[in-house]
Amino acid sequence: MTNNVLPFSRAICYSGYRDGQSPDGQEFPSYEQVKQDLLILKDDWQSLRLYASDAHSETILQVIDNEKMPFDVMLGAYITAEINNAQCPWGGVYSQEKLQANRQQNEIQINRLTELTNNYSNIVSSVSIGNEASVSWTDHLVPTESLLEYAKYAKSKVSQPVTFCENYIPWLDQLRPLANELDIISIHSYPVWEFKSIAEGLAYTIANYQAVTEAHPNKQVIITEAGWATNSNGRGIERHNVNEEFQRQYFHELIDWAQQHQVLVYFFEAFDENWKGSNDPLEPEKHWGIYRADRTPKLVMQH
Repeated sequence: MTNNVLPFSRAICYSGYRDGQSPDGQEFPSYEQVKQDLLILKDDWQSLRLYASDAHSETILQVIDNEKMPFDVMLGAYITAEINNAQCPWGGVYSQEKLQANRQQNEIQINRLTELTNNYSNIVSSVSIGNEASVSWTDHLVPTESLLEYAKYAKSKVSQPVTFCENYIPWLDQLRPLANELDIISIHSYPVWEFKSIAEGLAYTIANYQAVTEAHPNKQVIITEAGWATNSNGRGIERHNVNEEFQRQYFHELIDWAQQHQVLVYFFEAFDENWKGSNDPLEPEKHWGIYRADRTPKLVMQH
C-alpha cells in the first residue's frame, strides 16, 4: 500500500493501572511501576497505545525518555460525553451542566494531547483525538462536528499523523466527514463481543478491516484494538467462549496475519485492569490482558 503513514510494528495497548489504582480515583501508577511494566514488554513490543493525556501517560513518556526504552507511542485524548445517548445500556444521559463541563474538559484534554506530543515529539508517533465516542452504545457520545473540530485543531498543532479510535461500524457511514480529515483511520474489532467462536475470530476481524479499507481506499486503516478475553461472568460474552487457550490462538492468528499483510495492529491489551467494569471479579472488562494484574504471564506469554 502506498498510502501508509505509520509503518508496521509489533504494537500493544498499554494502561498500567494496578489493583487499587484507577483514573476515576486519580490513583496513578508510580514511575517505578511503569518502568517495571515496560521492562516486561520491551522485548516483545515496539509500539504502545495510550488512552489519555493525563498524569499516567506523562509518567510513561518520562520513563521511555529517561530509561531510553525502545518504544514509540500513539498518544490518546480521553474525551467524554458532549451529547446524551439514551441507547447506552449502562447510562449515557447527563444534565446540560455536565455536558457543558465535559465539553470544556474535552478541549483541555485535546490541548494537553498536543502539548505532551510536542514535549515528547521523538517518542510520540501518532495522536488519537478520542476513543469509542461515536459508536451507538457509548456512554461518552461526542458529535462528529466536535470530532472534526478536535482533529483540525490537533493537526494544526502537531506534526504527527492524527487519528480517532473507534469500532469499525461508524467508519462505514457516519464518520466519513471525519475520515476525510484524518491521516489514519483506526478501527476496533472484537469478534467475541459479537458472539463469534474462536474458529470464526480471525476471519471476522479481517472482514471488519476489509469493509473499512474498501470504504476508504485512499487512507491507511490500522487496528487499534483487537483481542480475546480470558474470563467472563456471562454478561455480553458467553463463558464458554473465553479462556487462555482461545486468547493464545486468536493472538497468534492475528499477529501472523498482521505481519504477513503489514497491517499495524495494537493488540488489546498488555495487563488485566481490575478497576474496569462492575465489582464482579468475572466482569469481562477486567480480563483482556496477556498478563494478569499481578504481572504474571497468561498462557500466550509463557514462552
